[in-house]
Amino acid sequence: MSEKTNLEKLRILLPHWIEHSQSHQDEFRKWVEVARTEGQAEAAARIDRALALMADTDQALEEALELLGGKLGEHHHHGHHHH
Repeated sequence: MSEKTNLEKLRILLPHWIEHSQSHQDEFRKWVEVARTEGQAEAAARIDRALALMADTDQALEEALELLGGKLGEHHHHGHHHH
């Protein structure tokens, strides 16, 4: 088995980073509600803003992964048909 190239490593890392980010976002959403319940609407709004920025980050990471050929080990579909 040959050693993975840097691009192959990146195709492994990107999905992990996206998943990790999404797990943090799930946790943040819970705490937004806590902040609101505790009367901290401004703090909740800032966490909401962070969530929106994280969603933008995830989108950029997903686009990078797509440009690299998708998640390593998965067949990459280009939306065309073979006849």
